[in-house]
Amino acid sequence: MGFFDSEVVQQEAKQLFEDYQSLMQVGSEYGKFDREGKKIYIERMEELMDRYKIFMKRFELSEDFMAQMTVQQLKTQLGQFGITPQQMFDQMNVTLERMKKEIGT
Repeated sequence: MGFFDSEVVQQEAKQLFEDYQSLMQVGSEYGKFDREGKKIYIERMEELMDRYKIFMKRFELSEDFMAQMTVQQLKTQLGQFGITPQQMFDQMNVTLERMKKEIGT
């Protein structure tokens, strides 16, 4: 069975995408949140990033051709912006840490 044929992989990909879309919609109102709302939003983003890192690590560790192609495509796309996947995650963490400091957590 191929990597993308796995029901677990398909479900996690779907859930990650839906959760990301939902957070982005809610995040458009971030400036209107009270301190507690901002704190919850940041926590949800951190949880989502952790799940995404694990999901991507599965791709990297898989020997499936399509999984490896997906990893290479991501690296190529990010490379066009002069960054690596790790730098992308690092930047997201820096942004979330800055957001935490702004609200005093």
